[in-house]
Amino acid sequence: MSDGVVTLGCRLNLAESEAIRGLIAGAERPTVVVNSCAVTAEAVRQSRRAVRRLRAAHPDARLLVTGCAATITPEDFTAMPEVDGVVANAAKLDPAAWAAHPAPLRTPSARHTRAFVPVQTGCDHACTFCIIPAGRGKSLSQPIAAVLNAVEGHLASGASEVVLTGVDVTGWGADLPGAPRLGDLVAAILAAFPDLPRLRLSSLDGVEIDGLLFELITGEARIMPHVHLSLQAGHDLTLKRMKRRHTRAEAVALSERLRRARPDIAIGADLIAGFPSEDAAMHAANVAIVADCGIVHGHVFPYSPRPGTPAARMPQVPPPLVRERAAEVRAAVAATRARWLEGLIGATREVLAERDGTGHSPEFAPYRLPEGTAPGAIVLLTPTRIREGLLE
Repeated sequence: MSDGVVTLGCRLNLAESEAIRGLIAGAERPTVVVNSCAVTAEAVRQSRRAVRRLRAAHPDARLLVTGCAATITPEDFTAMPEVDGVVANAAKLDPAAWAAHPAPLRTPSARHTRAFVPVQTGCDHACTFCIIPAGRGKSLSQPIAAVLNAVEGHLASGASEVVLTGVDVTGWGADLPGAPRLGDLVAAILAAFPDLPRLRLSSLDGVEIDGLLFELITGEARIMPHVHLSLQAGHDLTLKRMKRRHTRAEAVALSERLRRARPDIAIGADLIAGFPSEDAAMHAANVAIVADCGIVHGHVFPYSPRPGTPAARMPQVPPPLVRERAAEVRAAVAATRARWLEGLIGATREVLAERDGTGHSPEFAPYRLPEGTAPGAIVLLTPTRIREGLLE
């Protein structure tokens, strides 16, 4: 939490929270906000816990809740005695929703060393496990001019890295005139800002990576060599039941193509453990795809049924087994990650300094910074060891 805003969930929420800080800054009554998440049942529980913690810390403030959990089931939050009101996702960037005299939305944040720029929200797909379209609605893309305007504001304030965020980032452009692709947007950003040091992309759907985007990811030095793929599963039948649009072989082939074209690229992925009807062979495929794709940044989610989704009506895996399988997938990621970090010892990298004494290389490897390193600086580091998960 910072300045009365608690953010849960995705980078899009993080970016929107920065705007919300400006929107509540001029409120006549002190206002605090929980920007909630609904991606899993645990995320909803964490959102509710955040409400209670924030109320305890700010007993006299107006407490409002926004985000996906508050949009999908607003009654769950309005029923909480700690909550004064709910702001739906569709209204979360509307000054009137906060009854405030806001600061300009373009005001970049000084709280983060990298700037998160939302390029779209919502999703047009229908994955059977996902509740997020109910909270975000259909995919809506920001026009190129609006994205360039946002990037310009952050660069003017000294941001060293820009991260493009959204619910379905690779779905950007489908609703705009001429249906441009994400590669077109990335090319426009790079052309408009030749001095932009680092551009990073958030989670990508592999089947939507267009040819130009692939060329830019693998051939443009200012795009960070770090691709996070929305894989979700490593077995074809599970992928079919999820209504994903790729196969296991296609996911592995994409990872191999990326590494051939840019050998230093780091692959990340989202994976769900214990999806309904998952048997031992399907789980084994989930574990194996970590090594097959070389996943070094893993977001592993134990499946939890979301009411109203098709997967919630499928035969469920017992929760203790779900947790056990999630731990095994996480262990597989930890093993590939450990080998990867070992391989970076002795290699010099440009590291962007965070505010907590750590930093990240272009591949998003974590480093411990020399004492006194200024937040936001990009420094050259050559690690000699790994300690507590950090290169130093």
